[in-house]
Amino acid sequence: MELHYIIFSVVAYLLGSIPTAVWVGKRFYGLDVREHGSKNAGATNTFRVLGKKPGKIVLAIDVLKGLIAVLLPLVASGSYDENTIINFKLFAAVFVILGHVFPLFANFRGGKGVATSLGVIFAIHPPAAGICLAIFLVVFLTFSYVSLGAIITAISFPLVIHFVFHVTSLPLTIFSIVIGAAVVITHKKNIIRLMKGEESKMSVFKKKD
Repeated sequence: MELHYIIFSVVAYLLGSIPTAVWVGKRFYGLDVREHGSKNAGATNTFRVLGKKPGKIVLAIDVLKGLIAVLLPLVASGSYDENTIINFKLFAAVFVILGHVFPLFANFRGGKGVATSLGVIFAIHPPAAGICLAIFLVVFLTFSYVSLGAIITAISFPLVIHFVFHVTSLPLTIFSIVIGAAVVITHKKNIIRLMKGEESKMSVFKKKD
């Protein structure tokens, strides 16, 4: 069992370490997105620096990284009980997000983990992920701040898990709190800019390309 924890964690970290924004920017635009805009290797900064098309590609791949990493433990579903598989998934979830934030293949300078976290949540609890995505869209479309949407969604995730779906699994409850807190922490600079009124807005209707 211990070997499976190691295998799934390592594979998840390597998947998370794929620096989509960095590779897309360097390969097709000759730019390192970490040197422009918010200097973040995530989908939002890719939209801001490179435009909608590369932004959508980076967003999709980053979400898929989280989804695939957390679904990988299902290959062992015939050998372990449901609770053990859930634990495998949670370990994979943590490490794929760590990989995205601290990518091995990009000098440990990655993104904030929001898109990858969304993929993780969809793999672990699709209904909760659907509600969280709806919350993000409402906040983003109302205020045009991606960071605000991410922060409020992160705070909402453990609340949705507990109060809407009445999840009693202690590991999943702890995970929801940890992942929510992690997203908020990685957005501390954004929170400061929001409080000062200096945060950049983004419109889905404004043409960038």
